[in-house]
Order: sequence, then structure tokens, then C-alpha cells
Amino acid sequence: MDFLEQLTQINNAINDFVWVKIGLVLLIGTGILMTVLSRFFQVVHIKEWWTKTIGGMFSRHSKVRKNKEHGSVSQFQALCTALAATIGTGNIAGVASAICVGGPGAVFWMWIAAFFGMMTNFSENVLGIYFRRKNKEGEWSGGAMYYLRDGLGGYKHCKWLGRILAAAFSVFAVLASFGIGNMGQINKIVINLDTALLSNVDLGYAFGEVKWTSIIIGVVLMIVGALIILGGLKRIAAFAEKVIPFMACAYVVGCLIVFFANITQIGAIFGAIFKFAFGIEAVAGGITGVAVKEVITQGCKRGVFSNEAGLGSSVMVHSASNVREPVKQGMWGIFEVFADTIVVCTMTAVVVLSSGAINLETGAVAEGTNDATLVADSFGNVFGSFGSVFVSLSILLFAFTTVVGWSHYGSKSFEYLFGLKAAKGYKVFFVLMMISGAIMTSSLAWDISDTFNGLMMIPNLIGVISLSPLVVKITKNYVDRRIHKKNIEPMLSFDPEIQAEHAKDVEEEEKAEAELVNS
Repeated sequence: MDFLEQLTQINNAINDFVWVKIGLVLLIGTGILMTVLSRFFQVVHIKEWWTKTIGGMFSRHSKVRKNKEHGSVSQFQALCTALAATIGTGNIAGVASAICVGGPGAVFWMWIAAFFGMMTNFSENVLGIYFRRKNKEGEWSGGAMYYLRDGLGGYKHCKWLGRILAAAFSVFAVLASFGIGNMGQINKIVINLDTALLSNVDLGYAFGEVKWTSIIIGVVLMIVGALIILGGLKRIAAFAEKVIPFMACAYVVGCLIVFFANITQIGAIFGAIFKFAFGIEAVAGGITGVAVKEVITQGCKRGVFSNEAGLGSSVMVHSASNVREPVKQGMWGIFEVFADTIVVCTMTAVVVLSSGAINLETGAVAEGTNDATLVADSFGNVFGSFGSVFVSLSILLFAFTTVVGWSHYGSKSFEYLFGLKAAKGYKVFFVLMMISGAIMTSSLAWDISDTFNGLMMIPNLIGVISLSPLVVKITKNYVDRRIHKKNIEPMLSFDPEIQAEHAKDVEEEEKAEAELVNS
């Protein structure tokens, strides 16, 4: 057995342990814990988080898209940048794969994972805002590494534990950023464009199995990536703010067209999702049943992979928001999971289940079905040859925005480990590595980075669970002040100076809101 085969086996064993053996239990368990401790905040206060997030987009008095503060982005830009990293190829090919392996019932568990994941993401963002601080350039820096170091590390006898876990999280995030956040996504773009749009273009091979078309696509993506990524968070956020709403809406509209073209099947589609949520029983004809464990694992895994709630990644950009209230940015975390999984992934599931490749009566997958091309084939049933083009362009945008979003996660983690100047060098190296993704012929780099992606969640969730009493306290403080109108001091930051500064801003904001209501 050669070195690469041994490395693959070791990585597969670690990946299975991290993602399946303990990962899903820890992720879903944390979501359930935070949901219960917050008294089902995502349900009880649905009006509050809806009006304070996407609902605020339609109010002329809302400040969700406004930002004049140096070193920060608007609340909406923070959301779009986070969605840029989370809405990726997993929302398309990943959902199709989950259904092919786990059956239609996997979609139900994807929803369950998202429901509880809302409060995990909420908790991460609350802690991210509460423990953030400004770096030497006046830019907000926050994330799991900071609430591990200053939050968990603030407990008695936990100083070094907090520091070790913070460093471990940052190392795993940096390593994951190059694979699942960069090379793996670029590789998916190249393969899809080459298959769907450039199949008739033959420029030959540059070397080995690497085509010239792959190199050209890689160079173009690297140049565009450099123009955005090297411009810093402000430029990344401005790009995300323009692209993400268009990208998500275009994809959802395409899915809705397929939805209405198959409107007569909708009852059967949702019936199959609930019917097979607890496994597919073997039926006459020799169809192999899918175990309940497999259905739950595939659904939950896809839900988590899709929205990244619990990994501690998106909190790094949410922490750069100009918001003062930790709970306000926490509510954007709830909406982020809702948009990514409940909306986009569900749309993909409807498209796949209306394709005819999945038997809605038995839950069986038609022989010869390829989960990698299933979504494109499903769109092709309605749009014809344009279907595969539409999916390829969707994957191009979804995957490229993931790269842009992850560049910020990696740079913030690198900044924590080695300082601000080193983080600038990281960005240059990150951009250069995009060409490696274009010419990559092995999936090993992707697989290893997927393991590091999973390893991120362990220290992060230790931080969230250990600091859950603080999350509850901050949330109760917000609810008492902003909903029940109690006159109490706000909880805005662990840093006394930031607390005092933000308290003045919040007081002025509350006065302005009161005057608006009275007028």
C-alpha cells in the first residue's frame, strides 16, 4: 500500500469519527440545548427576528443596509458574505446525493437539523459580537477563537484550555480554507464548465491529465478572485451584497418554475418526504430498505454541511457587522440558516423529487441515476438543454462566492495566529492556490480539508456549550429591554470600554425608535 492510499484510509477514519460518530450528535445536541435554554426563541420570537432581519429591508427607517463606520460592514452585508460562504455546491449536488443515499425522508431530517441549527448559529453570533475587538487597522475581529480565549478562558482554571482550543480552531480553519473553501470549489467549477459548456472545446493537454481549458479557467477565476479578495472585507462584502441576492433569487425562481411545471406531483413529493422520514421498508420486488439511521444521518449531515451552523465559520464575518446588540446579529444567524437550508436546499429537493428518478411510492432510486448530474437532468426535463447550462452557471456562482467568503474566514484565523501583517500575506497565497484547484485531479485534498472543516466544530461547540449560560443571559437582557420595555442596562460587550461606547449608541437608537413610534 503506497503513502497516498494510507493517507486516504487514515483521513477517512478520522472524517467518519468527526462527522458521523460524534459530530452530528454534538451538532444536533448543541442546537437542541440552545433551543431549550432560549425557550424556543426561533419560534416564540419569530416576528422579532423576521422584522429585525429581512423584514427590515423593506422599511425606509431601517439601518440594516446602512454603514458609515470604518472597519465594519452593514448587517445585510455581513449576512450576504456569510451566505456567500455557506450557499455552495452542497445546496445543489449535496442535496441530490443525500436523497439518493438516504431516500426522500432525508429532506425531513435536513429540516430538523436546520431548525435546531438556527439557535446554534444564533448563539455563535451572539458570542462573536460580545467578545469581538478592533485590530490595529480599526477593523472588527471576532469569532470562535476569541470567545474560546476570553470567554471559556475566563472561567476558573480554564485559561490555558481556552487558549489551546482557540489556537486549534484557528489552525483547522486555515487548513480547511485552502481545501473546502478554495481548491475544492474551484475544481467543481472547472469540471462543471468543462462538462456542460466547453465539452466541444479541445485545446489539448498542458501536462499529464491537465487540460489547457482548466488552466485558462483557473487563471481567469484567480484574477477575478484577486480583485475582490485583496480589496479586503469591504470589497468582499460589497461583492456579496450584489451577487448573493441575485444568485439565490435566480436559483429559487428556476426551482419554482420546475415546481409549477410539476404541480400535480407536489402532494406526492411532500408525502414521500414525511412517509420515508423514518426509513424505507423493503417491499416486493427486492428493493433494499434504507435504514432509519442512514436516513437521519444523510439528512442531518446535509443540513449541517449546507448551513455550517456549529462550525464557527460564519461568525467571523457576522462579528464585523456595525451592529451594537449581540442578539440582533444573532437573529441574522437564524435567518441565514433559514435561507440556506429551509429555502434553497428545499427547492433543490423539490426539483430532484419531481425528476422521476426517485420513486415516490417506494423511495427507490431509478437504476443508472447519477447523483452528480441529477439536478441538471431534473432541470433539463423542464428547460431542455438550457437546464444543464442553468445548473452549471448556478454552481459557478455558488462555488465562487464560497471561495470569496472563505478567504475572509481563513485570513481572520491567520490573523489570530500570526498577526495582521501575516494575514495580508495569507490572502495573496490564498489567491495563488486557486490555480491549484483548477488543475487538481485527485479529490484527496478536498477530503482532507473536509476533515479539518469538521475538526473546527469540536472546539467551537465546546465554547458554545460552556458559554450557554452567558448566551441565555444576553438574550434575556435583550428580550426584557427591547420587547418587554424594561429599563435595565444592556449587555453588549465583555470589554468595559466597548460596553460603555456601545451603550451610548444603543440608548440613542432606542430614543430614535421611541420617537418614531410616537410620531
